[in-house]
Amino acid sequence: MKKSSFSDAISYGEKGIKAEVILESSFTKEIRIMLKKGCVMKEHKTPYAILVHLLKGNVDFTVGSEMHSLVEGDILTLEGNVVHELAATEDSTVRLTLSKLDKIERVKSLEGS
Repeated sequence: MKKSSFSDAISYGEKGIKAEVILESSFTKEIRIMLKKGCVMKEHKTPYAILVHLLKGNVDFTVGSEMHSLVEGDILTLEGNVVHELAATEDSTVRLTLSKLDKIERVKSLEGS
């Protein structure tokens, strides 16, 4: 068994975005993404399906030309190779579930976007 918390030690990166692995299992990587209000993770995609769960705040999640306003508690899935963008309209904490095959470095590279 492993235990961790998405609520402990909240901090934002130098540019207002910070992504870090909170927990890793045999099949997923649970990532916490913290976004300060006004920060954007510009268009990107992942090779694998993902699950996005908004734990705190408000985020505009754009897929193609469709923008979805996510509020606390909202959860969504997205297939791999789908271009998407996140924009924080409030200080926000996002839980991102990645495939074990995916790499945190890909997510961290978006911190300065």
